[in-house]
Amino acid sequence: MPAMLRETNLSLPNKRTGKVRDLYDMVLPDGTAGILIIATDRVSAFDVVMQNGLPGKGVVLTQLSNFWFEYFSGNTDGLENHLVSTDVADIPGLTIEQRNSLRGRVMLCRVAQVIPIECIARGYITGSGWKDYQNSGQVCGITLPENLQNGSRLPQVLFTPSTKADSGHDENISFEKGADTVGADLMLWLQEQTISLYIRASEYAASRGIILADTKFEFGVVPGRAEPILIDEIFTPDSSRFWPADQWSPGQEQVSFDKQYVRDYLETVVDKGEWDKTPPGPVLPNNVIEATMDRYLEAYKSLTGQDVQFD
Repeated sequence: MPAMLRETNLSLPNKRTGKVRDLYDMVLPDGTAGILIIATDRVSAFDVVMQNGLPGKGVVLTQLSNFWFEYFSGNTDGLENHLVSTDVADIPGLTIEQRNSLRGRVMLCRVAQVIPIECIARGYITGSGWKDYQNSGQVCGITLPENLQNGSRLPQVLFTPSTKADSGHDENISFEKGADTVGADLMLWLQEQTISLYIRASEYAASRGIILADTKFEFGVVPGRAEPILIDEIFTPDSSRFWPADQWSPGQEQVSFDKQYVRDYLETVVDKGEWDKTPPGPVLPNNVIEATMDRYLEAYKSLTGQDVQFD
C-alpha cells in the first residue's frame, strides 16, 4: 500500500482544494489551458472531511475512473470526457519525490465550465433517497410505489438531480427546479445522458457480479463544442454505491463496496453523542480504514479483473 497523501503543495498556479481533490491550473501538452486534478487520500462523509484518510484511496479512484472513461470511449454516442493524460511526466516542475507521490493519482484535463447540477441516477432506493421516501413517498418530487424497502430495486431508473454546493450539503431538487437553473433543454439532455450511462455501466457491473445501486455525474461546457462533456470522476466507490449481487437483500442496509462502511461507523459515533456531523470530522480508527480500503480494492478488482497498480 502506498504512503498516505492528504494534501499537495505544487509550484503551479491557482490551487483549489475540494473534499478529496486538489486542483491546479496548468498548460496541457498541446499548449492549451488545462486543469490538473489530484485525487488525495482524504475521505469525506456527510460533506465533512475526516482528520485522517485512506492510504491509496486516491489511486483507486483515479484508476477506476480511467477504466470507465476508456470503457465508454467511442461507445457513448459522441459523449466525450475531460481527460487528456494521466502521466506525471506531463506535469512541469515536479521533484522526484513529488512525481513518486503523485503517480497513479493525476488527471490532466481540459478546462470546462461546470454545470451546477449534480446528476444522480438511482436504480435502487437507499441512502438519502430512502430517507426522502420514508418521509414523503417521493424522491426529488417523483412519487414511488408503496411498500418499497430499503435496498429495493426501483421499477425504473430515476434521475434525481441535486444542487452542486461549493461547501456544505448538496440539496435534492426536482427536475423542474433544475430546469429553472440551467434551462429545460439542457436539463432534459442531462437526464437522458445520466440514465443512459447508468444503464450501460450497471449492465456491465451485473456481468461482474456487482449491483450498481446509484451513481452521480458532473458535466461541463467547453468552448467550441455544442454538447457538454463528462468531468470529474465516474463510477468510483466515492461517487457510486456498489453492492455484491449475491448478498443483496432488500429491507436492510446492504453489504457495500463503497464508503458506506465509513458512514455506518460515523453514525455510531453520532449516536454516542461524540460527533454532530459538523467539521472537524473525527479520526477514523485503523480497523475502519483497513476494512474500507479492502472494499475499495475488491470493487476495483471485481469490476476490472485486475489489481490496482500502486507503482
